[in-house]
Amino acid sequence: LRAALREGSARCRQRDFAAAAAKFSTALELCSKGFALEDPLKSSPDDTSRLASWIESKLVICYLELGQPGLALHHSHRSIIQNPSHFCNHLRQAACFRCLHRYSEAARSAMVAQCLYVLAEGAGLATSELLQLYWQAMIQEALSEVSFSVLYTPFEKEDKADKIKEANKTFAEKHPDYVQHIFTDPHGIHLLPEKAEPHPGQQYLLTLGFRNKELGKTVEKFVTQKLPVFPGQKITFSPSMEEEAETFWQNTGKRIMAAMAFIGSSKIKDERGPCARAIEHFHHASLLRHLQRGEEQAQVMAQAMAELATAPHLQRVSQEDDKLLQSLMADAVDILAGRTGERVWTKLQKV
Repeated sequence: LRAALREGSARCRQRDFAAAAAKFSTALELCSKGFALEDPLKSSPDDTSRLASWIESKLVICYLELGQPGLALHHSHRSIIQNPSHFCNHLRQAACFRCLHRYSEAARSAMVAQCLYVLAEGAGLATSELLQLYWQAMIQEALSEVSFSVLYTPFEKEDKADKIKEANKTFAEKHPDYVQHIFTDPHGIHLLPEKAEPHPGQQYLLTLGFRNKELGKTVEKFVTQKLPVFPGQKITFSPSMEEEAETFWQNTGKRIMAAMAFIGSSKIKDERGPCARAIEHFHHASLLRHLQRGEEQAQVMAQAMAELATAPHLQRVSQEDDKLLQSLMADAVDILAGRTGERVWTKLQKV
């Protein structure tokens, strides 16, 4: 293992990234067998996880350099699952999303990286500002590609219902072209990367307006429910309706997921619970499975696992939520392994 790591690092320095990736893949295989210390029997799970995460992060760099961001993204999810509290893993994930032009998700990863950096390090102001700039740039890129318009309204401790009404009214005045459907996210306060000097750490309400009324209504339904239920989910229970599912995905599903990703790009804590965003990914993966897109499904499930692993580092998790979180993580592992059977996720879908 040590020889493989040394050789991989040397190849990286020589910029021979294909050879480096091969060496790091060998190292990862050895690590998965428990060889994180001299004596495998004395290797603690934490030692193995940290080392595996480090190797995965090296593979992210190699595949980004080789122009394979999809493969790099897969390894970035795995590096986060193994070590979710290290901000660099989330920053590399942001770089992968950026290369794939998935700017809203890149913004979320940069936001999480900045939050974790402040929580863990705290001292490096320059680094924190650079992370904020990266997050800000990704949000701006995301805004240039979305099919809706947004408004952020400063929020202190006012009555939220009144503030939401006021935000919706202000949005209609400022964006008259996007008034077919307007709503303000009721579940969670949003943060922005801009450092407003008078109010550092200012919180915001996010209002969205759509030109397409049906799309706006569907996104609002998805965002406002306590447990997210993907629109068109019933389709996935009937294999005979595969063509209908494909049409739904192409016409509506993709745009819903784009809106959900944008909403998540500035929201650290979700009032629906720490598992809400991961459940969104589970629904997305279910639809992809029905469309027989196995590779995409696996990628989304890995992303759901990364979200679940990170959640306890971003917000306080109750005992009940922790139980759900662990059950969903186990379900995700089973789904990726191709195992079938009754799961917590299956029960949630039935409900």
